[in-house]
Amino acid sequence: MSTNVRHIRCTPEHLFEVLADGWLFPVWVVGASRMRDVNEAWPHVGSQLHHSFGVSPLLINDTTTVLEWNPPHRMVVQPAGWPLGETRVVIDVKARAEGCLVRLRELAVRGPGTFVPRGVMDVPMYIRNVETLKRLGYLPSIRR
Repeated sequence: MSTNVRHIRCTPEHLFEVLADGWLFPVWVVGASRMRDVNEAWPHVGSQLHHSFGVSPLLINDTTTVLEWNPPHRMVVQPAGWPLGETRVVIDVKARAEGCLVRLRELAVRGPGTFVPRGVMDVPMYIRNVETLKRLGYLPSIRR
């Protein structure tokens, strides 16, 4: 499982305001290139984001489903971008001095990624999620 941690200079509540806005997903998630639709119920359990990843014309339509929504502490989603497979992403947030500590964990759970040894799969996910958390850190201050 790939694990990234970053201190972000905002309250957990402000961070979850960003996570609750599904239309911002491609702004902070590396690889997501456009939104196609956001369920009205987003971000409640079972709701979905419909987005694409990649670069045109090589775009793959993806759907991300909320498995757990517990603001301002935890969000669990499952992106499904076939034929690449599915991952589970867990975002845990804890209040800290001058902001919050965000831990993002990602694990391949279905499809081809599950056949790759975890240590090998963790490296590209870790590298991508360093930038993902950096981008996420910019958004709460912009939204205030």
